Amino acid sequence: MGMVWIDMDVGPESGPAREVRFLIDSGVTYSVLPPDVWHALGLQPARAMEFVLTDGTTVPRNVSHCFFGYRGVRAPSPVVLGERGDHALLGTITLENLGLVLNPFERTLRPMRARLASLYCAGGLDGRA
Repeated sequence: MGMVWIDMDVGPESGPAREVRFLIDSGVTYSVLPPDVWHALGLQPARAMEFVLTDGTTVPRNVSHCFFGYRGVRAPSPVVLGERGDHALLGTITLENLGLVLNPFERTLRPMRARLASLYCAGGLDGRA
């Protein structure tokens, strides 16, 4: 299967957004912004985390948050503040926050079928459990 690329708007909570071309990687949890992008957006590190690369190497990276926009939907997401050599990757948390899922066969993004459980349906809140 080939790689799937998508253009999305990325920006701080308030302020101008920037269009970024992302590689969608279903094995990546957090999205990654290259250093030139997050610097231009004025993002600041909120915390440091360690990430495991595909070869098993562990690397430290700073994490922040920003807003992602795609086809009229805008949602917040944590984001890895990439370092030199890091590329723009779109992770699963960002996709979920936008209500999207990757269709790997068509290589497209589609709206997810969000599920909402109800305690009332399970008989939990009305005392009939």
